[in-house]
Amino acid sequence: MPRIGQPEIIEADLKERCRGAAREKGCRGTIVPTGKVKWFDVERGFGFIAGDDGAEVFLHASALPGDAAPKPGMRVEYGVADGRRGPQALSVRILEKPPSVVAAHRKRPDEMVPLIEDLIALLDGISNGYRRGRHPDRKAAQKVASVLRAVADDLEMQ
Repeated sequence: MPRIGQPEIIEADLKERCRGAAREKGCRGTIVPTGKVKWFDVERGFGFIAGDDGAEVFLHASALPGDAAPKPGMRVEYGVADGRRGPQALSVRILEKPPSVVAAHRKRPDEMVPLIEDLIALLDGISNGYRRGRHPDRKAAQKVASVLRAVADDLEMQ
């Protein structure tokens, strides 16, 4: 393998070895370790990363970007320094978030059709009352509001 600074290094080799933020800053052969968050306790402010190379790395809240609270399974990129008790992550960057549990339970489109049709019927009934100058009674209003919230939650899933 050619050494850094020699003209034999080709751009493809650098792109293969450099990833993410390091590439944007003009990486010169730096390999940035990656891994998955094993666990992280927000209240205590620390956790551990299971590195792709098999190493377990201490993760302190001060190494995280902003107010990020990593969840188990999140893929991260990080620098490593030797801490008092072993390797410690520095400058952690979240690469991808774990799949949402809510999104995994999202209703299929064919299941949404009857819900939407029922919602339309409920809204039609309320709109007829408004045309006559009346607000819906409390029970009917609560029913429509709860259905609207449920449908909105199903529509907003990402």
